[in-house]
Amino acid sequence: MKKSYYLFNPGRLSRKDNTLKFVPVNEDGVDGKPKYLPVEGVKNLYCFGSLDTNSALYNFLGKNQIGVHFFDYYEHYTGSFMPKDYLLSGKVIVNQVEHYSSQKKRMIIARQFIEGASFNMLKNLKYYSKRDKDLSKQILQIEQLSKLIADTQAIDELMGIEGNIRSAYYSGFGTIINDFEMNNRTKQPPNNEVNAMISFVNMICYTACLDQIYHTQLNPTLSFLHEPGFRRYSLALDLAEVFKPLLADRLIFSLLNKKMVQKGDFDQKLNSCLLKESGRKTVMRAWDEKLNETIKHRTLDQSVSYKRLVRLECYKLVKHVMGMQEYKPFKTWW
Repeated sequence: MKKSYYLFNPGRLSRKDNTLKFVPVNEDGVDGKPKYLPVEGVKNLYCFGSLDTNSALYNFLGKNQIGVHFFDYYEHYTGSFMPKDYLLSGKVIVNQVEHYSSQKKRMIIARQFIEGASFNMLKNLKYYSKRDKDLSKQILQIEQLSKLIADTQAIDELMGIEGNIRSAYYSGFGTIINDFEMNNRTKQPPNNEVNAMISFVNMICYTACLDQIYHTQLNPTLSFLHEPGFRRYSLALDLAEVFKPLLADRLIFSLLNKKMVQKGDFDQKLNSCLLKESGRKTVMRAWDEKLNETIKHRTLDQSVSYKRLVRLECYKLVKHVMGMQEYKPFKTWW
């Protein structure tokens, strides 16, 4: 079974016969012990340290359909190397473009993304509300805002409602999470531990959505809620809206409340707070376990992993743009 690999240290990555050879390099430029990864066991690579490599390696990675995701020193996602598309369908792309170009068709899909996201956010709040956390104010706010989604006629209007829903949702994090303060949401840079966790895990969720889109016939640059732009896979941003409450936020609550990630796992500076390597490793280990966890799918009547749920969402989008079945976003049912 193929796995994701995380390169936290800077180093050199090269091809060695049919394996990937990674040589970590320390701060003094001294080579560490090389590690070898059989290429047939690698699904994708996440690079948090600087990587020294060459075009021959990327040719090798491309032929083996291995994506590489890059993050800078401040843990910001900076881009991905994605292999050439192998599931091409002109018909799907034409229909995807048509659904983006038509304001009416685009709004139908965009509203569904926010509908699914707000439902899943409410589900999280109600879960903790039943555990003696006072989140009644946030729940009421989101329920009222959610009623406005169906009447929106423009993307800007819809994004405004989404922003207000998310603001109300984040205001409940301080109540849900023990021993940490959330305050306002800050991103660049995050100013405290909770904001640092949100930024980091959201990025990982985005790349997971991108990975799953790659294995479908959808074009990842053609989105409906977020504006397509240069050099970004905006459809992954759309999909991530639906799955962040389920995958990212629940993981954050669990890791912080169970003290699996603690204050010592963060590097607190004057105006920023970032995860240390120890914290990133703990988060990525828990993330992998989360994605491989399975649930009983009530429609398919079989066990599917969380990772598979994201792929199924892509298939639902394909069916929608092809006129086969109306898209309904994933909503947590448990």
